[in-house]
Amino acid sequence: MTITTCVFDAYGTLFDVAAAARQAASEPGREAFSKVWVKVATDWRLKQLQYTWLRAVMDAHTDFWTVTQNGLDYALAANNLSDDAELRERLLALYWNLEAYEEVPQMLKDLKSAGLQTAILSNGSPDMLSGAVKSAGLKAHFDAVLSVEDVGIFKPATCVYQMVCDRFSCKPDEVLFVSSNGWDASAATKFGFQTVWVNRSNEAQDELPWVPQSNLPTLHNIPDLAKSL
Repeated sequence: MTITTCVFDAYGTLFDVAAAARQAASEPGREAFSKVWVKVATDWRLKQLQYTWLRAVMDAHTDFWTVTQNGLDYALAANNLSDDAELRERLLALYWNLEAYEEVPQMLKDLKSAGLQTAILSNGSPDMLSGAVKSAGLKAHFDAVLSVEDVGIFKPATCVYQMVCDRFSCKPDEVLFVSSNGWDASAATKFGFQTVWVNRSNEAQDELPWVPQSNLPTLHNIPDLAKSL
């Protein structure tokens, strides 16, 4: 089946989720934070994801901005930084303007030049996603930006992936789904998408029955892969 639509997770896939902590650590007066920013960024991301999973299985949905703040509060507490209210506000402000990975703009241009439809499918709330896409100058490269807020549950719920087929009137195997989260790529594989795990950190494959068809270190080769399927 020919690929007609390329769909991307947002955070960690198109946008560097560590960028907020990295930038804050480079600012004057944050010498103490600069020593622990990598761990804070790692703890923040892990808890952000864990809280989405827990809320999904407990049927206690909230918006992604809430779990983003909850994850940061945990990370700051775990690194003895709970009392630094100014740092907290700075990190949250920076999260609205995350950097896109360097290969993203050209990769998206190449997909559009090839006549493919493109979209984001994300746990992010619509306002967060709009801010990130606008800040990165990517708005013109997407046909749709889909948020789980439309179905009221986080990934990997099946109804989230169904949003793509409903929006583009396509079959699952016409979609190339790309995520930096192995569990997300596995769930999309189970749904029936063609899948890519963008494994930037060279992590081990999750022990799940559904294995992404491709494992790539970056997004550079996505256009060529989409053409070959």
